[in-house]
Amino acid sequence: MNIYQQAQQTIEYINKHYSNQHPKIGLILGSGLGSLIDEMTETKVFSFEELPHFEVSTTQGHSGKLVIGKLNKILIVALSGRYHFYEGYDLSVVTFPIRVMKLLGVSTLILTNACGAINKDFKPGDLMVINDHLNLVSNNPLMGKNIDEFGPRFPDSSEIYTKSLRTIAHQTAKNLGFSLRDGVYAWWTGPSYETPAEIKMIRILGADAVGMSTVPEALVASHMDMKVLGISCLTNMASGILDQKLSHQEVLDVAQSVQVKFRNLIKNIISEI
Repeated sequence: MNIYQQAQQTIEYINKHYSNQHPKIGLILGSGLGSLIDEMTETKVFSFEELPHFEVSTTQGHSGKLVIGKLNKILIVALSGRYHFYEGYDLSVVTFPIRVMKLLGVSTLILTNACGAINKDFKPGDLMVINDHLNLVSNNPLMGKNIDEFGPRFPDSSEIYTKSLRTIAHQTAKNLGFSLRDGVYAWWTGPSYETPAEIKMIRILGADAVGMSTVPEALVASHMDMKVLGISCLTNMASGILDQKLSHQEVLDVAQSVQVKFRNLIKNIISEI
């Protein structure tokens, strides 16, 4: 059974337990950002454990739920939590929820994450729109036999993060009275944070922020011709920039401190889309 057939089985399970409504917008909530699902209404909640072909999320701050419901009266499907490559999962598992979202009817995907700032002009608590990425993991979720039902063998990558959605994000933030950073996101395997030498290398390569997620999901979504918007919460300065050690608790604490601002931004972007 290939991934397409597995995703179809997951959809069949969801349809048995939820009316056949088709959300057009998908949302993935990163570390410490899952509280947005509390503002959704008319929800149907599925734990990852109950869904066919889903695995259990093991990362602190990721509850592992797929939620279908309305946000600002707009039907969406949201993941509170995600899988990471560093958990030992194959990238086909990491990106499987995106495949399921596509078959649910999602055409626009909003990816959020918590990550480290490399650009010294940025500071913890800033929000950054991803305009491009660097894949530094030497792996790609599209490797292996191509599944033609999802997309072409050699997909274009010149605009993975949809320009029109980035424009909407910046304008929405401006309307709310603040500005967003804009930059390149580098994908690092984790779970260890980068060394100061690695951060220096990544900065030379052109990244403004570094994190342990998002890129596999963006690649798969783009492969399936979905529009993609990526927004990062910069929770810390990357290793070596400040004279302090890094911790996941710091990531969760900073994400918590800006969650109201972040939630308002996402809700208003969804309304604009």
